[in-house]
Amino acid sequence: MNDTFRPTSPADIAALPAIERAAAQRFHQLPALSWLAAGPVIDAAEHQRYVDNALSWLALADGRPVGFLLAEAHGTSLFIVELSLHIDWQGRGLGRGLMDYTIDQAREKGFSALTLTTFRQVPWNAPWYARLGFEAVPEPLLSDALRQKLNEEAAHGLAAESRCAMRLKLD
Repeated sequence: MNDTFRPTSPADIAALPAIERAAAQRFHQLPALSWLAAGPVIDAAEHQRYVDNALSWLALADGRPVGFLLAEAHGTSLFIVELSLHIDWQGRGLGRGLMDYTIDQAREKGFSALTLTTFRQVPWNAPWYARLGFEAVPEPLLSDALRQKLNEEAAHGLAAESRCAMRLKLD
């Protein structure tokens, strides 16, 4: 198996919604969140915007996309919008590899931190990011951008108490 990581090209975009849908199937393991497995995925036009901004990266296995990470700039922080790895490829280190690749890309672009919002108790969410060195951001220390992301998630049905923001300092 030859695993690589690289920026997403326009030709890759068509494969990404199916990867996100397959990744979300893991939520069937958690009855309270199983509804996420059938939730909406990011459409091709939105993926194109991340590609145009050079803030979309892929995990490939045997030369084909099996995962992706989308990000957006929030001042000196790079905010991870979505990290999806096809369920058939989870647990093999590809997510960690994609995150390591993204960290390198963020440093090259001059960002001082990576940030994200995620589920506190879902094993492949906050606990996984914590193993990679991310730390939960206490509510009083949330940036305006992170606070807004958490508020948007709550407005879309994600229980606020189940979510947290996390940060990985890069400097």
